[in-house]
Amino acid sequence: MNAVPTANPRKTTTVRRLGGVDVAALQAAVAAVPEAVWTAENLAKPNRFEVLDETRHIVFRFIDSPRDWRASHDRALWTAWRGLLEPVLAEAVRGYGYARGVFPRVMLARMPPGGIIHPHIDANPAAKWPHKVHVPLSTNPAVVSFFGGEERRFPVGEAVEVNNLGPHWVRNRGATDRVHLIFEYYDADQPDPDWLEPFLRAGAAR
Repeated sequence: MNAVPTANPRKTTTVRRLGGVDVAALQAAVAAVPEAVWTAENLAKPNRFEVLDETRHIVFRFIDSPRDWRASHDRALWTAWRGLLEPVLAEAVRGYGYARGVFPRVMLARMPPGGIIHPHIDANPAAKWPHKVHVPLSTNPAVVSFFGGEERRFPVGEAVEVNNLGPHWVRNRGATDRVHLIFEYYDADQPDPDWLEPFLRAGAAR
């Protein structure tokens, strides 16, 4: 029998408000990123999915395989940005209380005016276990997200865990960019799910 990946029971099934985060320093740094850097990093990004449409990304950390969240790596800009990112990440996840939390994916996502992220679910197995967290850095009243069965508007500086395993989408009908820090987070001390190793073995045998 094939192993069937199921969700981490600790993940939200709607949205979970994590509280306010001091993003001032990170906002200033993001505003200063040259367009050429956005273009180059977006061209080199590993998360190339059609549903993302015109949304551009700067990826700081990413998983080694879409089948397993436990192995991840730093990308080129992580070292330069680490001092700005780590305080925001730590503040956003404080409420989880994990002694050994890991951030397998960390990125900036920039959606232009008129941009859309089409309805989808995060289907790869490595998305089943970590919490998926957004920290808005810039937005406008006409940015609407759909998570947990409802349309939502997330304010700047408020961290929120979203349900990435249910249908979700985003549209920006405003006149300014929508920029979010998006990352995944999991507890390294939480036992691996029973399905993981059989699932990986089945994949390796194909």
